[in-house]
Amino acid sequence: MVKFLMKVFLETPRLVLRQFTPDDAQHLLALDSDIEVIRYVDLGMIKEGKPLEKSSEDYQNNVLPKWMQYYQQYSGYGFWATIEKSSQEFIGWFHLRPALDSQFNVSSNFFHADEIELGYRLRRVSWGKGYATEGSRALVTKSFAELGTQCIVSSALAENRASSRVMEKAGLKFELKYVHPEIEREVVKYSLRNPHKNW
Repeated sequence: MVKFLMKVFLETPRLVLRQFTPDDAQHLLALDSDIEVIRYVDLGMIKEGKPLEKSSEDYQNNVLPKWMQYYQQYSGYGFWATIEKSSQEFIGWFHLRPALDSQFNVSSNFFHADEIELGYRLRRVSWGKGYATEGSRALVTKSFAELGTQCIVSSALAENRASSRVMEKAGLKFELKYVHPEIEREVVKYSLRNPHKNW
């Protein structure tokens, strides 16, 4: 049986962001089974208003292998399991990935090849503690200072004001609002260019 090391990507005062392993399948299933957690983010299920119908095996065999490929493909982009230091519990994930890796972004026609997308998903019990902002700020800083990222972007349904506030607190600026053709809902896009780059 292959053992996977839980390699730490970065730490903040209260969080550890580490690489995923196949053992995280149950964590992801529990996270996405909360209808409030996926209310704004699982866009394929928005109209139905119901939780995902997935199993632990779906995450282990389909989702996690795709996410873990990032660790071989990039030195600093990918998906990271997020651990709360005080409890040592899994509380969700963050990602930094090429924006055009998302078919949702591609089909909108408002994202570009030089953009890196910031995203996250956290357990409901972890909301309201500033974790989304803390993790996002740390990723923005690392991405610009160490990874040579040109532009970080993030998006959310316009009605999801909590996510928009996180983007703003992380330093991203409102760029545009558009109606996504697949879900016919308003989406806001935020962005921030690397202040250390000479344009």
